[in-house]
Amino acid sequence: MKSVLRTMLAMLFFLAACGVESSVETVSSSSSNIISSVYDNDTEEAYALVRSTRHGEVKGTQSGDALVWYAIPYGAASVSERRWQEPQEPSNWNYPKLCVRPGKPSLQYEVDSTTGNMIAVGTEDCLNLDVYTTKNADNLPVLVYIHGGDNQTGTSLEIPGEQIVTRDHCVYVSVNYRLGLLGFNCLPALWQEGRTNNYALMDLAKALDWVKDNIAAFGGNPNNITVSGFSGGGCDVMSMLISPMFRGKFQKAIVFSGGMTLSDMDLSTEKTAELLASLAVEDDKAKDEKSAKEYLLGNNDEVREYLYGLDGDRLALAMGDASIRMSDFPHLFIDNIVIPYEGFMTEEYNDVPIILVTGTTEFSLFNQSDDSFNKIKDEGLRDKAISFSDRYGSDMYRIFNTEMSAEQMSFQYESNIYIAQIDFGSPTSKVSIPVYGSFHGIFIPMLSDHHGYTSIFDFAKHAGYQDMADKFNAYLANFLASGNPNGTGLTEWTPWTTDNKVSQVFDADDNLATIENKDVSTTYDEIMAAMDKDDTLDVKTKRYVIENTLNGRWFADALHDRYKTPDLWQTSQQSKR
Repeated sequence: MKSVLRTMLAMLFFLAACGVESSVETVSSSSSNIISSVYDNDTEEAYALVRSTRHGEVKGTQSGDALVWYAIPYGAASVSERRWQEPQEPSNWNYPKLCVRPGKPSLQYEVDSTTGNMIAVGTEDCLNLDVYTTKNADNLPVLVYIHGGDNQTGTSLEIPGEQIVTRDHCVYVSVNYRLGLLGFNCLPALWQEGRTNNYALMDLAKALDWVKDNIAAFGGNPNNITVSGFSGGGCDVMSMLISPMFRGKFQKAIVFSGGMTLSDMDLSTEKTAELLASLAVEDDKAKDEKSAKEYLLGNNDEVREYLYGLDGDRLALAMGDASIRMSDFPHLFIDNIVIPYEGFMTEEYNDVPIILVTGTTEFSLFNQSDDSFNKIKDEGLRDKAISFSDRYGSDMYRIFNTEMSAEQMSFQYESNIYIAQIDFGSPTSKVSIPVYGSFHGIFIPMLSDHHGYTSIFDFAKHAGYQDMADKFNAYLANFLASGNPNGTGLTEWTPWTTDNKVSQVFDADDNLATIENKDVSTTYDEIMAAMDKDDTLDVKTKRYVIENTLNGRWFADALHDRYKTPDLWQTSQQSKR
């Protein structure tokens, strides 16, 4: 009988999906007595994964102890005439939408593992999110996650939520949103009076509205939402703190390796036209890239139609990996619509309790893959240059992610600011992770066993790391519930203040975690003074590394001021398509 019922239910879903309403009514009528009186328990099982949203019912799947709904639409497809527009409501549906498989991510570039060439993957129809919960969830805190990837790449699957919802006693939502030039594009032909060109931020605001309106059906508390993000997603969350568009949309924030990064509209406009100039030349809109740039800076219908007519794959490939250089991919524009003219100096913060998280060796992943070192032919000197850049770049990136943000926020912020630093794997840690140390993303394996760092270290089999992960998640669970990470049996986590610049420092040996609340603060001036005194490199090589490896990164403003490095906003860069 179970198999008969399941077949009938499957037929109902299939016929409804095909729009065969009269057939659905007939099947429903003939099977209603079987469903209601013969196997009530199986009916409950069949419908346990169906939840109602404002736009229609969605059917999920079970993954271990978690229930998951993949790729639920929170906005209409941002395609065709909606490409660079405010996200619209998705159309309603009249049958349970199957949300049992991951959706495609936003259109973006990817490096083909076979050829090494850049290829386009994903879709412009990307405004969807994944929801993870547990069977008996009721009024639980909600954690909304914005994936990393420099706002150029990434997917909602970056951190799967099965373990998060069971360990941290919450409902977890991970969001896909427009990326690259589809998510941020400030060319004049796309300007609309009173509208922003930060399209990705509008997507994220739309997603948070969806969470507010629908998350109760999944066992979440719509009045207890914590927004979080990693790297580029963390920078997005930082911008939400100063954006009037996000006022009241969340009650707490967690920022993983994301500092204060914004871009000037005028400089961004020039650079975006420069990035797309080669496409205009290919399409015979201009004879060379200089005139193509002038063409793209035109505010007229012809340019607008040209941009809307460009194939999405070409837009996704119009630039290479910006690698935390805002000038290589301008975004988070200061437009006085989403982001105020005052930027992070505004007096109008969305003032909520916040945790700022960093690794100790944050720059290692970017540093190790930087091709600027290829021009240093002497192998020994090249190794010293890599070590120099890794050490000082990581120290600057570390405080950029946490302390420097806290310093700026302290002028206007009243809510508690908590800082976490992950030392595990760093040169000072009890456990060494060769080459990469406590890298950008060191926290991710603490939240999920499914991640992209298995080739770096076997986190799942390291008892000390797992003990650290258990304690880290205990703090997170407390913070999600109340805005205070402290709890019974945990080392006290004191908020950061200008008078008490402390971080909760997480480390572990082979078996157990060590957690200390201590001052690990420094300044850019102190870091650069140490760079000046460092005699491992000759003056010429040191200058080369500063100008070519460290210059222009998110954390490098102070370095530019001190060493008068080339201004990458003013330097023409060839597209790396």
